[in-house]
Amino acid sequence: MSRGGLLVLGALAACGGGSAPAQKTTVVQEATRPTRVPVKEDPDDGVEIVSSRGHMEPAVVDAGIDPHKADLSACYMSRVGRRRWLGGKVTMHWDINRAGEVTRLVLSESDLGAWSVEKCLLDVAKQATFGKPVGGDADFSVPLEFNAVGRPAVWDEDQSLRAVGGQLAKLDECAKPPRHNPKVKTITVPDDVVITLYVGPAGAPQSVGFASRMTVIDEHWAACAEKQAMAWRLPDPKGNVAKLAVRYRAK
Repeated sequence: MSRGGLLVLGALAACGGGSAPAQKTTVVQEATRPTRVPVKEDPDDGVEIVSSRGHMEPAVVDAGIDPHKADLSACYMSRVGRRRWLGGKVTMHWDINRAGEVTRLVLSESDLGAWSVEKCLLDVAKQATFGKPVGGDADFSVPLEFNAVGRPAVWDEDQSLRAVGGQLAKLDECAKPPRHNPKVKTITVPDDVVITLYVGPAGAPQSVGFASRMTVIDEHWAACAEKQAMAWRLPDPKGNVAKLAVRYRAK
């Protein structure tokens, strides 16, 4: 396969030529066991409170992800096109209540730099259902790796900030509801957004993507932010495609 492929760091098989061995889901959890917290009011009485924080069994996560692995792979393969340099790691993070219901899903990390792919991944992930966690409410993350064929030049943090400069402030305009859609009354602006962008000939943006560990990314905000970022003027990477990352509304 000439366009790279998807390696789910665990749940999905790689999309290269031939068949890949089955893999178990890598589940990253904040708290894998209940935590004992001493009662502050009377520390001498020996009473302890056991928190209700639970954990997800990897097999339960596997069962929720497996039915959607082909669609997750298709999000990338159907959109990468001729962009051989497009690739990176994406991490999706779920919050699950004790009944097994998804209460929040965020794209907590991504250096892929393609919102069309990232939004597709989120849309597919929203369809996943999971069994109940063990011991109460839980959260977990599933990382995915999209392997590019080409290798863009990677600009460091200082170089990226110099390249973008004051243009980052133009994203503030995306807090306004879109004029073409009167049904949208308010826009939820995400906090601590990592913006990944590819720069091509003459400094023209080629692709841009977003991730936020803090908040769900509003699709109307993202559509506006993508349009704004694709209009930025950036340094010419001189015959190469460059990849940069900057933070917006960092906390």
